[in-house]
Amino acid sequence: MYIVNGRIMTMAGAVHEGGYVCIREGKITQVGAPGDGAPAPLPGEKCLDVGGAWVMPGLIEAHCHMGITEQKKGMEGDDCNETVDPITPWLRAIDAINTMDAAFDDAVRAGITTAMIGPGSSNVVGGQFALIKTRGRRIDDIILKAPAAMKVAFGENPKVNYSGEGKSPSTRMAIAGMLRRELFEARQYLEQKEAAGQKGEDFQTDFAKECWIPVLKGEIPLKAHAHRVDDIFTAIRIAREFGLGLTLDHCSEGHLIAGELAQAGYPAIVGPDLASRNKIEVQNVAFKTAGVLSRAGVMVAITTDHPVSLIQSLPLCAGLAVKSGLDMEEGLKAITLYPAVICGVGDRIGSIEVGKDGDIAVFDGNPMEVFTRTRYTIIGGEIVYDAEAEG
Repeated sequence: MYIVNGRIMTMAGAVHEGGYVCIREGKITQVGAPGDGAPAPLPGEKCLDVGGAWVMPGLIEAHCHMGITEQKKGMEGDDCNETVDPITPWLRAIDAINTMDAAFDDAVRAGITTAMIGPGSSNVVGGQFALIKTRGRRIDDIILKAPAAMKVAFGENPKVNYSGEGKSPSTRMAIAGMLRRELFEARQYLEQKEAAGQKGEDFQTDFAKECWIPVLKGEIPLKAHAHRVDDIFTAIRIAREFGLGLTLDHCSEGHLIAGELAQAGYPAIVGPDLASRNKIEVQNVAFKTAGVLSRAGVMVAITTDHPVSLIQSLPLCAGLAVKSGLDMEEGLKAITLYPAVICGVGDRIGSIEVGKDGDIAVFDGNPMEVFTRTRYTIIGGEIVYDAEAEG
C-alpha cells in the first residue's frame, strides 16, 4: 500500500506536508516528504491519495475491557471479574475476549488499531492483560503481546466486593498485605525453581505461581488500578519493595502529587475522565490531570476504560485533556506513541517509522476535535475501514 498527499504526523518528531507512507508486507518501508525519494508504486499496488488529510499512527487504547465486558449482553457477556477469590493471577484475558463485541467495530471506525484489554478491578490480583489489534475474529491471530501486564487493584473496588462476605480484603491494609504475601510467595517460588534448575534437580511447577515469573523478571509490569493519592503511593511502595515495573492506571488524583510521581518515574494511564463521579475515590477526577502530570515530566497515556466511557471517545478524551491544559502534541502522543511505549511495544507501533507495523489512521482533521471524521483505518497494511465505501 502506498499512501500519498497526506499530512504525515509521524509522532516521531517529523511532520511531512503532502507526504507519503509506503507499507509492504504489513510493515512501513518508507515515509517522507514530496521529492525526497518517494518510491514508485509496484504493479497492482494500491495507491491511496488522501488529499491532505491527517495521516497518523493507529490510535492505541492503553486500558479497557472491550470484548470482556460486552455491550448489551448483561451477565451473559460480562466476564470481567471473577469475584469469588481476591487473588487470581492465573486468569488470562485472551480466554474471555469476544472479538465479535460491537465495540471492536466502534474502535476501528474511530481509528483505534490496538487495545490493551484485561480483567477488571474487583480483585486484589485480577489476572493477565493482553495487547491486541482491533480487527480479526480469532483472538489468537490478533495478539500483539500476551501476557502484557498483571492487573492489581487498590482502594474501593476490592473492599466493596469482599467486605460483605466476611473475608479479606475489607480494608486497604488487607489489600496491600495480600498483594505483598502473593508477591513474596511468587518470588520464593521463582528462587526455588531457578535453584533447582542450576542443580539439575526436579521441580514441581505450580500453575498459580508460574504466571508471576514475567512480572518478577521485569518482562511485564504490574497494572495498578489506583485512583486516590494514598492508593497510588501504596502501589509505588509495593512495586519498589519487589523491584517491579508498574503502570499507574486511572491515577485520578495524580495532579495533586505530580512532582512526587515524576520523581518516582512510573507512567500514568489517565482516565476515564469522561464519566460520572460515582465513587468516593473519584471525587477529584478532572481532565486537567493529564496536563499537570505531563508538565511535571510524567509519561501520560489517555484511557476510556471502556465501557466506563465508550471506546470511540478516546480521541475526544485526549482533546478534552488538551482543552484543560495538556499540550497539543502531547495529547496526540497520549493516544499513539506513549501508550505504545507504556505497553512495552514502542518498537512495533505508536509512530510512523520504517520497520514498524503498518497500522495507520487517516482523519479529515485533528482527531481530537469533535467534528473530525475517520476516513481510513489500516491495520498491517490492509484497509479495515473506509468511510467512503461505507457511505
